[in-house]
Amino acid sequence: MTDSAHATIPVGLTRPPGTAARAGSLAVTLALWAFVLGNLAAIIYFWQYGYGDGLAYHWHSFDNVLVGMGRLTAFLSGYFALIEVVLLARLPFVERKVGFDKLTIWHRWNGHAVIYLALAHVFCTVWGYAKQDGNGILTEYWNWLTLPQPKAPGAAAAVVGGAGGAPCLSVLPGACGGSHAAATSPYPGIITATIGTFLLVLVFVTSLVVVKRKLSYEWWYAVHFMAYGAIALAWFHMIPDGNDLIVSPGWQDYWMGIWCFAALLVFLFRLLVPAVNTFRFGMRVTEVTHEGPGVVSLRVTGRNLGRLGTKAGQFFFWRFLTKGFWYTQHPFSISEAPDGTSLRITVKDLGDHTAKFGQIPIGTRVVVEGPFGVFIDDGRANRKRLLVAGGIGITPVRALLEVMTGDVVALYRVASNDDLVFADELERISRERGIKVSYVVGDHTTPEGRDLLSPKHLQELVPDIAERDVYICGPVGMIDAIVPNLRRANVSREHLHVERFAL
Repeated sequence: MTDSAHATIPVGLTRPPGTAARAGSLAVTLALWAFVLGNLAAIIYFWQYGYGDGLAYHWHSFDNVLVGMGRLTAFLSGYFALIEVVLLARLPFVERKVGFDKLTIWHRWNGHAVIYLALAHVFCTVWGYAKQDGNGILTEYWNWLTLPQPKAPGAAAAVVGGAGGAPCLSVLPGACGGSHAAATSPYPGIITATIGTFLLVLVFVTSLVVVKRKLSYEWWYAVHFMAYGAIALAWFHMIPDGNDLIVSPGWQDYWMGIWCFAALLVFLFRLLVPAVNTFRFGMRVTEVTHEGPGVVSLRVTGRNLGRLGTKAGQFFFWRFLTKGFWYTQHPFSISEAPDGTSLRITVKDLGDHTAKFGQIPIGTRVVVEGPFGVFIDDGRANRKRLLVAGGIGITPVRALLEVMTGDVVALYRVASNDDLVFADELERISRERGIKVSYVVGDHTTPEGRDLLSPKHLQELVPDIAERDVYICGPVGMIDAIVPNLRRANVSREHLHVERFAL
């Protein structure tokens, strides 16, 4: 995991090592899918048969079709939001088998599903009730936001007659032609749901590549933290106001149960475990070293750090409890192989919060989550290895060079000599361990540099490249360019281990 202004989280083509690890990964993956699909089937079943009249209610008329689809998308959006919470819980037993890279991809696409389903819920529900009430869509929604709600003494009050004798289950003001005569107060569920939906859309927009690259990591982190608030607001809309849950206490208990389970996982692994480890390991900054222009290394020591089980190539989420840093959390790889007594990270100044890391005082207490990542040495001495690093992506590669055995070659790609980091350390490791380290220097936008690390150039640098496992780490642009070149140089996909900068 490499250091970036946009908090680099690894996403790529990493392959868990060994037969046993692959079997464990498969077992965990199957268990996760069984959980996801099992609950999804239960949700769809209840949506079909929860009212006792099955699909007859949902397909009675076009407006009921819309309302029915609104309810289904509400459940699906809420359920995928639950999955999003679990993916954010950073469960170590899942990450070690599946890999943070794959979990990050799932998190990104699942987040898209939450947004799309939430918007579909709003559109279908408002349109369906607008047709029942004879209103336009905007008028109907404005009425929900501004008109008082009817007093409903209990679940039975939710069952009212619809147009033309069609069954209609609603506690929404005015839905199905209902009267506002008993109304006393604004409808709070719609207000909270509107705010929650707005926050979800805001999180989604900041995730777009164009917008993300204009935001500092600290702002991106703060905005995405609002996802928790959006989900909470949706919860306080769905539990008291969701018609399906109102008329079925058993289903409401089930729904609340799986959400409480998700909240428990977040509490344990995002709050309790890091807090316990903070006191257990007593980690503090003990050394700040300026490696070169805009590059600083921090050494963190503590008690019995070997119990963390850290491996070269892995990363932690770091929080430094000092002014200007305590409220943010950054993911950084360790930049040297762990020795059980200390951990080192190396950060490059990329124009935002990373510029201040050299100011962190000695003695600062550190909170970490991890270790994470499967960008590690698989321990197979019978295969040759090639490591390719781009820019500050040298950090996990440099750590791996200390532990890899056998025939190992490293390529370090930078735009200029000023961008080289750890040159002295790499030379020492090369001498002591017999590893060949080559520097590939040049601007790819120039005629002289455009063919650097092309398929032909890669084969010239490493003639037996097709026989090697290739580990590659660096900026997204570099990796997107080099991975196809590696494939054209006859490196098989199963021998690629990629860690890229992504969120």
